[in-house]
Amino acid sequence: MRIQLNGKEKQVPSDLQNIEELLKHLLLADRIVVVEHNNQVLTKELHAKTKLSDGDRIEIVHFVGGG
Repeated sequence: MRIQLNGKEKQVPSDLQNIEELLKHLLLADRIVVVEHNNQVLTKELHAKTKLSDGDRIEIVHFVGGG
């Protein structure tokens, strides 16, 4: 399945069903993230309920610590 991820086209496994599974695939499931799915900001509760489809536009912002 092809999606737009942070402005770049990306091929992801077609068996990913939802945003929660995408975050696990990207190794971001245990991080604090903000996800926008097709121009809608999602709360964490919606990650498992939001279906992932070919052509979706996803923006993910995660926080990076440092000093």
